[in-house]
Amino acid sequence: MILNYIHIFIYNLKHSKVFSALNISGLAIGIAGIIFALLYWNDEHNYNKWNPEKDNVYQVLVQLTDMPVMAEHPVSLKPYLENDPNVENIVYADSWYQKDKIIFKDKKEFVDKIINVESDFFSLFPFKIIKGNMTSPLENENSIAISENVALRIFGTKNPIGQQINCLNGVCTVNAVYKIPGNSSLAPNMVLRRMKDLMNPKNQQGLFSFKILLKIKDPLKTESTRKMLEKAYYNEVIVLNAKQAGFTVQEMEKKIGHFKVFMEPLSDARLHSAIDGYPEGRGNYQFLLIMFGLSILILIISIINYINMATANAIKRAKEVGVRKVLGASKSDIILQFIFETVLISSFSILLALVLAEVTLPLYNNFLGKNLTMIQGQFYVQLILIFIATVLLAGIFPALYVSNFETIKVLKGNFERSKNGIWLRNGMLIFQFAIASFFIIGSNIVYKQIQYLSNKDLGFKGNQVVAINLNFPHTYYEGDQPGTQIFNRYNAVKQELNKIKGVDKVSTGIFSFDGSDNSLSPVLYNEVLFKQRSIGIDYGMLDLLKIKMLKGREIDPKYASDTINSVMINETSQKLMNIKDPIGKEFLMRGQKLKIIGIVKDFNLLSPESAVPPMVFYHIKTLDMGENMNMLYVRLKSDNIANTMAEIENFWKTKVDTDYPFKYDFVDKQYARTYEVYTKQKNLFSLLNIVVILITLFGLFALASYSIQRRMKEIAIRKTLGAETNVLLKELSKQYIFYCIIGFLLALFPVYYFLTKWLENFAFRIDISIIPFISSFIVLMLLTLIIVLSRAYLATKADVLHYLKYE
Repeated sequence: MILNYIHIFIYNLKHSKVFSALNISGLAIGIAGIIFALLYWNDEHNYNKWNPEKDNVYQVLVQLTDMPVMAEHPVSLKPYLENDPNVENIVYADSWYQKDKIIFKDKKEFVDKIINVESDFFSLFPFKIIKGNMTSPLENENSIAISENVALRIFGTKNPIGQQINCLNGVCTVNAVYKIPGNSSLAPNMVLRRMKDLMNPKNQQGLFSFKILLKIKDPLKTESTRKMLEKAYYNEVIVLNAKQAGFTVQEMEKKIGHFKVFMEPLSDARLHSAIDGYPEGRGNYQFLLIMFGLSILILIISIINYINMATANAIKRAKEVGVRKVLGASKSDIILQFIFETVLISSFSILLALVLAEVTLPLYNNFLGKNLTMIQGQFYVQLILIFIATVLLAGIFPALYVSNFETIKVLKGNFERSKNGIWLRNGMLIFQFAIASFFIIGSNIVYKQIQYLSNKDLGFKGNQVVAINLNFPHTYYEGDQPGTQIFNRYNAVKQELNKIKGVDKVSTGIFSFDGSDNSLSPVLYNEVLFKQRSIGIDYGMLDLLKIKMLKGREIDPKYASDTINSVMINETSQKLMNIKDPIGKEFLMRGQKLKIIGIVKDFNLLSPESAVPPMVFYHIKTLDMGENMNMLYVRLKSDNIANTMAEIENFWKTKVDTDYPFKYDFVDKQYARTYEVYTKQKNLFSLLNIVVILITLFGLFALASYSIQRRMKEIAIRKTLGAETNVLLKELSKQYIFYCIIGFLLALFPVYYFLTKWLENFAFRIDISIIPFISSFIVLMLLTLIIVLSRAYLATKADVLHYLKYE
């Protein structure tokens, strides 16, 4: 029986080449889409799954009123945590990833992703120890554990255990070599323990200083730990500052604000973190859902397309079914045969989809910035489930439809007059039109939003401005005045850069345009505390970025006071503090009285998701912030930029930094990456839009072919009675215009709702106008008319005698 089914399948495959090709390719495209979505979904959801402690490890986050959520905390919280019975292990960590030149004897290697933590780190992140101390890799102060790759780079085939290396300006002993078993929110190349001096309360008075990771005994009791930490903040900050300043606790809380603590489990950190709390970053859950949802829609539309084509092609096979029934085939035999054929077509489609996925996977990885592979047991189980679902959804309806043909009518050639399934097929076509409308309108609006961001006046000019990483030796950060040493070194570099012919201006500022820093600082004005973004800059920094002054002046070397007590504020800051005439007004920041000398026009420092924050600008020397400098900005002249950059790189490598790689970035490109994920969404929407339109047109072609084939006798009679071609074309196409309109109307509410929600991500966004809807409708209608009218026109040119011979 199976062999007979195969022979029939091959026969029909040969005699319906176009329909078979469209069926297989349509399903393959839909399945390929869901394969890509699954690979991305699995990769993001596999973060930290290898870690047996993932449900017990928590990162402590804190938010002060009107400030962003932060992952840094004071040393003073540690005694409170040590007395909490639900806390098993406490790990304070210095700022996440650092980078340094590693020295082993005469060998030097540049290594990034270095973290400085306390001894219990490996009890929270039990990486696989392949050499060295298995139980306590960070047993002693100045112990270091290194990754397998770094061990190979530095030591080659030599055993690294017990070897001493110079790292972060100190000597460390290699105690272990580890391997990370899977995707991890923390994936360092080196883990060292040098926290003793940093954790000394006498040396560390900062409020936001260290990361805190906790291993909790009972996750159900986490709330009590969270409340305890909120009370600790209250005692250590509000109460303590009230006593020192002579205010009541209530007055101080009103000035400073309320501390809200969050306990964030490691298991949720990748996709549901409140911030980019871990150094490997936070996955974009919204993008993941969008991609997965759109891929499912494409698979559904592919299956609908298959069903429409299968039922449209059923006319050619109706007599075959009738003859088989006369010869004794039961209804179940017919259903099994057609389901078997669907199994074969689905198998071919999945094989083709796998080939498409494998060929385009490098492009997909480049698009996502990942290294996905299809060698996953989990993925193949999911692929089998997709296969079963496709066979059931795509196979059952056509099989039932064909098996219900009435034998006598079929053998007489009157099967086409049956109305069975017409409404269902038309309903599926309307659904296809609705999905296509959703994609066309959606991609139109997404495109306009990204174009708006690309062309929007940001308030600064970042083209031809290069941001260069400063990597000064650790010796500059030692001594009584590290800030002054670093600033003096920067000044020397600045003077040399200004001598290069293609350099227009050089300056610096303690900020970046990559959207990574949204920290705020307290500003006291008229006894009211305001949280604002404080930015140390050098002379000419605002002019270098073409940032405009609205009132007053920029800091200037002609005025000695400009490195002592002068500041500028932006428009948002002026509104926040409600100062009508701010020039000459004073406020307190970092314990120093500062005078406003100018108002800066608002500009976008963060990504377009965020509103412009209130900002205060001062000279770096005013608050001795040289130690925090990590970037130098150079505006290039427009002529011969490539040569200028080559000269800067040569100078940098020979005179400034011979150990670290020369790293730079253009500011406009740096800022553009803050909304790169949305640019990717635009590209994804545009690509899927093309796919959906193609699949919809395939389905429309199939259903139009089926419908027109059913009406060929009607067309023949009308032509015999003198009907003109344009009248016939109008009659044959009007129902599809009607279906197109209904599908379009059904898509209006979902697309408006979801795109409105999507636009809420942006502080700066377009308003949804009627134009994308009208233009999308016109495009969809034109495509529909092209397909239907071309098929109808061929029908009107058919030989009428062929269809009248039975009458």
